[in-house]
Amino acid sequence: MIITRKHLPRRTFLRGLGVSLALPLLDSMVPAFTALSASAARPIKRLGIVYVPNGVFMSSWTPEGDGALLTLTSTLQPLAAFRERMLLMSGLANTQGDPLPGEGAGDHARAAGAYLTGVHPKKTEGADIHAGVSMDQIAAQTLGQETQLASLELCLESEDRAGSCDPGYSCVYANTLCWRGPTTPLSMINDPRVVFERLFGNSGSTDPAAWLAGRREDRSLLDGVTNKLARLRRELGPRDQGKLNEYLESVRDVERRIQKAERQTTRELPAMDQPIGVPADFSEHANLMFDLQVLAYQADLTRVITFMVGHETSARAYPEIGVPDAHHALSHHGHNSEMIAKLIKVDAYNSQMFANYLTKLAATADGDGSLLDHLTLLYGSGMSDGNSHNHHNLPTLLIGDGIKGGRHVRYPTDTPVTNLFMTMLDKVGVPAESIGDSTGTVQHLSGV
Repeated sequence: MIITRKHLPRRTFLRGLGVSLALPLLDSMVPAFTALSASAARPIKRLGIVYVPNGVFMSSWTPEGDGALLTLTSTLQPLAAFRERMLLMSGLANTQGDPLPGEGAGDHARAAGAYLTGVHPKKTEGADIHAGVSMDQIAAQTLGQETQLASLELCLESEDRAGSCDPGYSCVYANTLCWRGPTTPLSMINDPRVVFERLFGNSGSTDPAAWLAGRREDRSLLDGVTNKLARLRRELGPRDQGKLNEYLESVRDVERRIQKAERQTTRELPAMDQPIGVPADFSEHANLMFDLQVLAYQADLTRVITFMVGHETSARAYPEIGVPDAHHALSHHGHNSEMIAKLIKVDAYNSQMFANYLTKLAATADGDGSLLDHLTLLYGSGMSDGNSHNHHNLPTLLIGDGIKGGRHVRYPTDTPVTNLFMTMLDKVGVPAESIGDSTGTVQHLSGV
């Protein structure tokens, strides 16, 4: 909870908050959205992050040599259809995930907590968590002004992880990549039904009249919450007041979404069945979550999505590919050849799921191209070698808008990965002064 000794039932007053835009942005729609101008028809800029936990087996990830991707490693082979569009990057580091003197264990918590923020997470198991503003949320502050949802934070695993987090660290650090503020982590949704409701509400109908009634109910609930927060603020100390101010930013974002939804109730929603919950089959679950991301981009519901394939220290097993062992345990293979072989299979399986996602993005028309053409998409991890908890030379793949692919670029050793994030933000039209430990930008994304 954000506010100590105060019970604010968040799900009670955020229930039903959704959006109603469903169709992709067509050229013929431009006058309805903005004043007709030369700039109005420019392609939409979007940002995506797909994160895999526990690192990868780097020998089966890293291509030989620099320059052209003449051959793909076994882990990257499922992505062969996109070889000429992919940029593989070596040399980038998540040094804020390294332990400070005396900190000891906690590399998984630090790997996720520092990845998009570039800030060393505070070691604590209490409520005084602290990291930094994540790159996706910097983008959302600008790109989110044009959409009903500023961003989506998604995952494939539940946050119920009793006993499986790094000792000395709150599970929050390993369960999310996204931080609206240094003390405000954002929960990531793993239930497709909940994602669907966030995109399209929970009225059970796509009828415009039902949507409008739902949005009016949302506004009434929100007005009550705002009044309660105003009264509560007078009772809080300075620290909690600061946290409440960050929380109020979320409330204002919700209000903005409702206002946009009310203006768009005349637009037709797509015919899509609402998921009943988390599928028992992992592959079905993953594909459904990727489908929802494609739909969210296509309908221009949001332009920023962060997706964790698994939480750090993930114990997921993969019996569907003949790997009954827990992922985290396999990452600590101790150079055992049998465990390594299983880990490589898991890494390739993750690559295959990502390839399926790319196929869907590339097949979805958007303006004069596809969604993939107008999306800057990162695939990577906050750790390289899970066996040694190495946060250096991260596995990093970039694809999409303006990226010159078919290459492997090796950057100077320990170049902050936040330098890449600075460049990505610039590509989507959100220049930033800095992100955490960034020291500048990176070159050669477009081949120049």
